[in-house]
Amino acid sequence: MSYQQAIGYLYGLQQQGMKFGLENIRTLMSILGNPHHAFRSVHVAGTNGKGSTSAMIESILRTSGVRTGLFTSPHLLSFTERIRINGEETGEDEVIALAEEVKTAVGKIEDFSPTFFEVVTAMAFLHFRNKGVEWAVVETGLGGRLDATNVIAPEVSVITRIGLDHCDFLGRTLCEVAKEKAGIIKEGVPVVSADHEAEAIKVVSAKSAEKHSALYTFGKEFTAGLVAESFGGITLNYSGDRDYRDLRVPLPGGHQMVNASLALKTVEVISSKFPGLRFDIAKGLTFVRWPGRLELVKDDPPVLIDGAHNPQASLALSDHLKKIVLARYRRIILVIGAMGDKDIEGILGPLLPLAAEILFAAPAYGRAASPGRLAAAAAKMGYPSIVAQSVAEAIVQAEELRQPGDLILITGSFYTIGEAKEFLGSKGVLTRLRE
Repeated sequence: MSYQQAIGYLYGLQQQGMKFGLENIRTLMSILGNPHHAFRSVHVAGTNGKGSTSAMIESILRTSGVRTGLFTSPHLLSFTERIRINGEETGEDEVIALAEEVKTAVGKIEDFSPTFFEVVTAMAFLHFRNKGVEWAVVETGLGGRLDATNVIAPEVSVITRIGLDHCDFLGRTLCEVAKEKAGIIKEGVPVVSADHEAEAIKVVSAKSAEKHSALYTFGKEFTAGLVAESFGGITLNYSGDRDYRDLRVPLPGGHQMVNASLALKTVEVISSKFPGLRFDIAKGLTFVRWPGRLELVKDDPPVLIDGAHNPQASLALSDHLKKIVLARYRRIILVIGAMGDKDIEGILGPLLPLAAEILFAAPAYGRAASPGRLAAAAAKMGYPSIVAQSVAEAIVQAEELRQPGDLILITGSFYTIGEAKEFLGSKGVLTRLRE
């Protein structure tokens, strides 16, 4: 298969849309020799914080000498971000080779049409086996119970903060969404959980009990306190099996305290199951990197990006803006592009009151909400705005509106901030494969 044929294959799969269920991925795993059996894993589900938590777990494992794999989605700039070995992105040539191998396997099965995410999941697990990964940290794509990643048998299941998101697919109530997330819980496999709202934690607790899985919940079996918060990250104290003081995490935002605590508890559970493993917690947290979350991507003019794409994430972003950003900058010039299937008012509500100027744009993605729809929602809330024809145009206009002491904030979707990074000079690889 040529390079262009492989790319065409992956692009073509995107057109098939989403399809939930484990039958396809099990078939793929079988014909590929069950690569997911070749490594131990940690499975991470949740509405917000999955990526940050996964990155912290992987960093602690890797910096302690474990050969790691990390599978996340979507990507910001390059498809190669999704599959990492020992912290390094998969090479573009490797992506093509993996796509070719999976396509060949698919061709051996009559009337078999896997989705884009199923193929990418198979590529990741195949790559992990090929590269001798010892531990893989695997983030769910959407939901959990019927997500393609749920074919793995993890050593620990992690459930980050649960909120209402992707309601067309996961359910209209917190209970329904929690049931989908809790679907990653396996028989006898320990569960590390955030401090969800009562109805969500009730679901997680019930599922853990049904599966005879020990449940460790933030605020009960382990806890933490925020010591300091700045533009460059947070400092926290943690109490679990051991107490840790003044742990530094270079990811900004007070909400990262819970994500870091989930990562620490996960590592403690791994340590108890595998006593031979020793982890350097402080070192692992110090070296974690996770772009697109309160990331300052440009200094002059200052441009901050954040992937807040639902009300829960928007609230966390607004909290950071009020506590940290507005203490440094005079005004916020806000650029937002969101997906049409999201709670638009819930995303806008916490952010619009903090902005001096508001610009709306749509990333080049089929599910994007039109800028006009976003502007209409803002107008109903009493906020005038400017409509731009593209993310790039919105950034140019924001720079024209900016005055000395102002900061430009770009948010609303990972698709939006990915396009922003590309426009601002970062080079992307297979950027149109964002999904």
